[in-house]
Amino acid sequence: MRICFLSYRGNMYSGGQGIYLYYLTRELARLGHRITVLAGPPYPWDMAWANVIKITNHRYYARRLTNYDLVSLFKTFSPLNFYEFALTRFWFFPEMLTYSIRAFFKLAELLRAGEKFDIIHDNQCLGYGQVLLKGFGIPVIASIHHPLAMDRGADFIQSHTVIERARRVAFYPFVMQKIVAKQMEMVISGSKNSADAVQKAFGLDPRKMRVVYDGIDDTVFYPRPEVKRVKGRLIFVGNTEDRKKGILYLIQALAQLPNDVSLVIVDGGAKWKFYLNQLMDRFKVRHRIQIKERLSPEELALEYCQAELGVVPSLYEGFGLPAAEAMACATPVVSTDAGALPEVVGNDGAGVLVPAKNSKALRDKILYLLDKPGLREEMGRKASERVKSLFTWSECARGTEAVYEELLCRRRENAHG
Repeated sequence: MRICFLSYRGNMYSGGQGIYLYYLTRELARLGHRITVLAGPPYPWDMAWANVIKITNHRYYARRLTNYDLVSLFKTFSPLNFYEFALTRFWFFPEMLTYSIRAFFKLAELLRAGEKFDIIHDNQCLGYGQVLLKGFGIPVIASIHHPLAMDRGADFIQSHTVIERARRVAFYPFVMQKIVAKQMEMVISGSKNSADAVQKAFGLDPRKMRVVYDGIDDTVFYPRPEVKRVKGRLIFVGNTEDRKKGILYLIQALAQLPNDVSLVIVDGGAKWKFYLNQLMDRFKVRHRIQIKERLSPEELALEYCQAELGVVPSLYEGFGLPAAEAMACATPVVSTDAGALPEVVGNDGAGVLVPAKNSKALRDKILYLLDKPGLREEMGRKASERVKSLFTWSECARGTEAVYEELLCRRRENAHG
């Protein structure tokens, strides 16, 4: 099949959407499909298996007025750029909308030049441009990893001022995404929990929903018995500026643990970690934390293998890649019971679950497991086996391929019916 992927942010450091794009397209290409990617910045790593076309975006939301040179200022006066720039001054986040419009025009250009596509696959952008794409007569489906209402809820819980909350209300494009999601011919979600949450949040016909579990790269994330675990070391992987990841509760738990317990934070998200720095100072744990940024997958796998426990304190996860990655490396996890995490961790001894937003429960389970090396080793073995049997990108690609085939088959039947 000839598949066109749309991703308004393409780099793996942008979060789960970049990881999903990179590995799923790689595995689909290995199955023999031809891949074109229209990606916004930050752009993906080298993807030799795909034709990657960069969609321009000036990232106005993250830039202050003092950071513009004359060329950048001049560019803001094109209609779409000015619209995007103006809205960001009032805390709105129009990047998904403007990306979708630019992607629509680029795709129209490609089709006029003779390109052909069997499927257009939107990677959780859901901008109005995706609705316009339907005019090309090509099936358009979307991967929705979780509804944005989960992000806003987490932000509200941990925001302390009226200004902060007002910014979060303005930030999320709920109305647009709900309208666009209903126009998709099928919607893929990475877990049963996320599929149910997406279907309810957007009011979708459940017959459109398909569950295809996300995966991990099992050629990188695997047990390394030769790597020595560092006594008392915990690892957290995620964007600490994303309140949904629960870093507040992990820092609170760390402050209640013995001083010889340390934490490695691997954060490839925002450059300025305002929230994390605030928490480290408030709870006086800065000296017990190492912050590592933008690690390669191989370096990240090594970090998992050196930790005695992985901790996933999230308030919601549509899948939970850090949990699966740690488990694949035979590192047992202490995870909350939020979202799809119980589906990933399971109930067969591969990890333990605690209530979300409960730092005391986190502390108690971490303390218990740090004192049980034999139990941790057994949990790690079960965790690695669980991930290898259920959550790999090759399995994800085969499941996604089956969704494509189902949709194309339905289209052919309707055409002849």
